[in-house]
Amino acid sequence: MSLFSWKLHGTGTSIAPGEVVSTDERLSWPRTIGVGLQHIAAMFGATFLVPILTGLPPTTTLFFSGLGTMIFLLLTQNKVPSYLGSSFAFLAPIAASVKSDSMAVALGGVVATGVMLALVGLIARAVGTGWINWLLPPVVTGSIVMVIGFNLAGAAKNGLASGPLLGTVTLVAIAGFAAFSRGFLGRISIFLGVVVGYLVAFAMGDVKTDGISAAKWLAAPTFTSPTFKASAIVLFIPVVLVLIAENVGHVKAVSAMTGKNLDDQVGNALFADGVATTLAGAGGGSGTTTYAENIGVMAATRVYSTAAYWIAALGALVLSICPKFGALLSAIPGGVLGGAQTALFGMIGILGAKIWIESKVNFSDSTNLIVAATAIIIGISDVSWTRGDFTFNGIINATLVAVVGYRVFSGIAKSRGTAAN
Repeated sequence: MSLFSWKLHGTGTSIAPGEVVSTDERLSWPRTIGVGLQHIAAMFGATFLVPILTGLPPTTTLFFSGLGTMIFLLLTQNKVPSYLGSSFAFLAPIAASVKSDSMAVALGGVVATGVMLALVGLIARAVGTGWINWLLPPVVTGSIVMVIGFNLAGAAKNGLASGPLLGTVTLVAIAGFAAFSRGFLGRISIFLGVVVGYLVAFAMGDVKTDGISAAKWLAAPTFTSPTFKASAIVLFIPVVLVLIAENVGHVKAVSAMTGKNLDDQVGNALFADGVATTLAGAGGGSGTTTYAENIGVMAATRVYSTAAYWIAALGALVLSICPKFGALLSAIPGGVLGGAQTALFGMIGILGAKIWIESKVNFSDSTNLIVAATAIIIGISDVSWTRGDFTFNGIINATLVAVVGYRVFSGIAKSRGTAAN
């Protein structure tokens, strides 16, 4: 069967109770396009926030998001329905690299991250994923994810301080949509909250419209070349570990939803995301990851067809050639972004705790408790040290404590017979 040949599910107009539209099936094209548009809406809130918060061109990021999704679908042979959007794990290292060097240096870090992730994918394809589970148990991945979110608390504070009223309006709107909306609307509450904050800012005259008016309707995205600097690349190492955990978790989640064994696609997924991230960094876009938001759309619609993801990817490419759309996003006031940051960064941190809870991490085990507690404090307080041209910030040091500390001390505890059962 051709890679782009999907079987029509039933009559293509409906899904019977208890049935799902499988990855190699589709509904009628109008309905498939409708599901694809839902995937665009689901990914959009997170994907546009990363370039806005980091200073990367939004249209360029959208371009590589759409292109990356196509690459992912091709390399996973259309077996893993997934959208590749901007990863929040890149926020902290990009900000640190820009502050100490330049955006080009930050892009070099994104490229290096993609290359490392692709290599991990090739290794996983060759020898399996058992070593990944050994290196990154839930207590470690949960700690790293939590640190990445909470380490950015200072940036959220500064954003709120730039416009307290708009930040509060945005936060209240986000909380309101999350509380009053079920399903899809609740999952895009941050995006909807930003829209509300933006509209209020516009009504108050706080939106600068000069750039919007001057922007063209159609033009190619702006591409930027990376510069490589070893001291900056080091900052991105924790991101690789997070992307590994996200991709493996995504494949497992899709496997559980579709009832298909996709273990043979884990290596392909890691490699594909690595290639997509490498291309994004090489051209001036943000690194990518598989999106949990789109899993929610599949759960709500019961449509797992990869055809819908091709529609979403094409939609992202179309939006990427509209500079006026990018200018509209770039004009979002700092206070609105500060409100979104406060909710977003906190949610990223809480996702770390969610990993612990769902994996039933045993914190009566002293090794788990001490390693996680130490890593979190080091990361949140941004304990840093410098040696030569290399600066190891809080996230790097917290990652080292979590990964190395867990392996060393859990090994000692097991050899001594002091590990909790």
